[in-house]
Amino acid sequence: MHDIPERIADVILEIEANLRTSGKWDACQPPNKLLASTQPFCIDTLTFEQWLQWIFLPRMKQILEQQQSLPTRSNIHDYAEDYFHKNDPNTASILSLIKRFDDLIAIQSGARYH
Repeated sequence: MHDIPERIADVILEIEANLRTSGKWDACQPPNKLLASTQPFCIDTLTFEQWLQWIFLPRMKQILEQQQSLPTRSNIHDYAEDYFHKNDPNTASILSLIKRFDDLIAIQSGARYH
């Protein structure tokens, strides 16, 4: 189970690459007031892709680089499925990556308690 953080790091990099290659990567950061939303996924101020790029990815990279505790649970995939069109071939791969992230978090969390 010790390789889970490395596997999560790989998934994080793959999510970033997917956003970039699919044209969902923003060149300019949104204003700080939009990033400061207290709503889940900044639903009131950002698109889901922006949340991934400007909130989720940097935070996960920081956690991994500083070897901080990983989240104990993740249900990002549930929201991602609602946000993206389920049968859109342009989103199938990112949905798969987000599901893999959620699954790895669940495995890591389970390993902590055994």
